[in-house]
Amino acid sequence: MKKGLLDVLKGKFLVSGDAPKNWLFLLYASFLAAMMISSSHQADKKVHEIAQLTEEVRGLRSEFVDTRRHVQQLKLESSLKHVVAEKGLKPSQKPPKKIIVKTID
Repeated sequence: MKKGLLDVLKGKFLVSGDAPKNWLFLLYASFLAAMMISSSHQADKKVHEIAQLTEEVRGLRSEFVDTRRHVQQLKLESSLKHVVAEKGLKPSQKPPKKIIVKTID
């Protein structure tokens, strides 16, 4: 078997008279090589697809966090408006002003 494999690799297999007898072996070896190349190509394709989907998930998570923050802010504002309306408070015509005193060190 080892000598036969070396003959195939060196090309003597095709030149010798044994080639017509072992054409099934050549066909089988070609089929296996094609399957190996195809599976390698499919694996690379899947790795690329997984990388793209991972990026998409990252973007969707970021969008989700931003939307959740926005909803929480709106919920807080809505609850404050509800409390103000419930107590009958009205907006002040003269809102308080902030006074900042500067000190010299």
